[in-house]
Formats: sequence, structure tokens, C-alpha cells
Amino acid sequence: MDTFEKVRGIIVDSLGVEADAVTETANIKEDFGADSLAVVELVMALEDAFGISIPEEKLKEIATVADIIALVGEQ
Repeated sequence: MDTFEKVRGIIVDSLGVEADAVTETANIKEDFGADSLAVVELVMALEDAFGISIPEEKLKEIATVADIIALVGEQ
């Protein structure tokens, strides 16, 4: 499973959106209606799934699914 597929699964589980809606250009807040708490919970799920730690200051850089994939790749 590649990173995008794994991230997609986590977004679907965490935010309750349809898998087809999760594209690299999809905006987490605008397209999926995630508030700041939902983003924090999503990041915690990503950290668990990938065995990484995402610094809190990086949270504000997350806008799209592509941002998440890039952030996971940096860790």
C-alpha cells in the first residue's frame, strides 16, 4: 500500500468522508468540513499509523491531502 492509499484510509476513518472524495488536491477543512480538533485527531491517527511524530507547529501547514502526504514523507 502506498502512502496516498494509507493516508486516504486514515482520512476516511477519521473524518467519515467517502474514499472517492479524498484526492491530493482536496482541502481538509473546506472539502471535508474538518475543524481544528478534527485535524488534531487526524494527525494523531497519522502519527500512530506511520510511527512518526508531527511537530505541533506543522499543523498550520496542513491544508490539502497532498500537504499531509508531504508531511508524512518528511518525518
